[in-house]
Amino acid sequence: MTAVNGGFVKPGGKSLPRENLMERVTLTPFGRGPVSAGQLLEALDRTATDQTPVPKWQVFRNLTTARHAYGLSDRDLVVLNAMLTFLPSDELDPDNGLIVFPSNATLSSRAHGMPESTLRRHVAKLVQSGVIRRHDSPNGKRYARRDRSGTIRRAFGFDLSPLLAKAQEIAEAAREAEDAAEQLKLLRETCVLMVRDVAGLSALVRTEGDEIADRLILAQRVLRRKPQRDVLMKLCQELGELKAQLQQHLPHEEPIEDQKTTEQTEEVSGTDPENERHQYSSKKDTDITERPVAAKPVGPALSLDLIADACPEIEVYEPEVFRSWNGLTRAAQLAAKMMGISTETWAEACESMGPEQAATTVACILQRFDRIRSPGAYLRHLSMKARAHLFTPLPMVLALLTAVNQRDAKAA
Repeated sequence: MTAVNGGFVKPGGKSLPRENLMERVTLTPFGRGPVSAGQLLEALDRTATDQTPVPKWQVFRNLTTARHAYGLSDRDLVVLNAMLTFLPSDELDPDNGLIVFPSNATLSSRAHGMPESTLRRHVAKLVQSGVIRRHDSPNGKRYARRDRSGTIRRAFGFDLSPLLAKAQEIAEAAREAEDAAEQLKLLRETCVLMVRDVAGLSALVRTEGDEIADRLILAQRVLRRKPQRDVLMKLCQELGELKAQLQQHLPHEEPIEDQKTTEQTEEVSGTDPENERHQYSSKKDTDITERPVAAKPVGPALSLDLIADACPEIEVYEPEVFRSWNGLTRAAQLAAKMMGISTETWAEACESMGPEQAATTVACILQRFDRIRSPGAYLRHLSMKARAHLFTPLPMVLALLTAVNQRDAKAA
């Protein structure tokens, strides 16, 4: 008689049918710990166990998928995996025995060297979840008692029969967990797409302040934290409301103007070609002037003197800041760091606006620093609008100049 993985086989290699020979004489675990009525009823209801053998590793994979439904962690499953390795068969078969009795040292070795104190805690969690039961001896030790022929008549250890009894239930819980994970994935995907839509709409709609940019940043932070379904539902609802608000402020009249321009161009097509080209070009230039959506920033449209009058605070970072555009750019880069604007945000602004306009924008943000909650988010929002050719720092500078003039007038 030789021992294999905590079980016993004949010299010829065939497993002994242990379960139908082993007596079960106890319902309660060793010690003075409390026993719930549910545990006693489950132990008594052994006749309800499905006697059809099932693949043990398939049940284990299903339980891994549905572990949250049973309150189990990945470390609990490591211990259960170690217990299953002591069954010589690849199936949970009552005829081959479902009680394993390894020592703590042997079980710890199979559990990748888990400390015994930690091992006991995870075993208790497995018992509490109902996926295993204790079949304890009078002194609480785990062993098997054999007859003269070496046949196991009684074994004390961990009873894995609940896995067989709950095999169908675990499979259903695994399917529900997979469906929930798929729904969560789709919901998160919807939120990501709505964030993209809101960012695109905010670039087309002229908005004051950085509220939309802040809300988008918060939404992206939530999505990075693997939120639960209720959090994603709430976020999706908020993004939907924000998207609907932005859609209401879209410039609906612009396509009509474009259509009129096309119709006028088609009407002139019967005239002299030179006049046609001249009139079409003139109309296009007028549209570019009236609608900044078609205009591209080609360089700074402001003088350094004008910026110096509107944004005197920037001089703190560079005494000779207004002698050249390079000086203003260096001062703005340093001021951006002091305001908490990241290097990536500054580089993004320089790329979308140009270094001079980005420096002018940072100077304006510094001048209004006490009224801006998140300078970095505000600059990202302006960079987003600049990519759509909807932003220039000229209005910001003029607004600051107006405020300066008003203060001077009151002081006089």
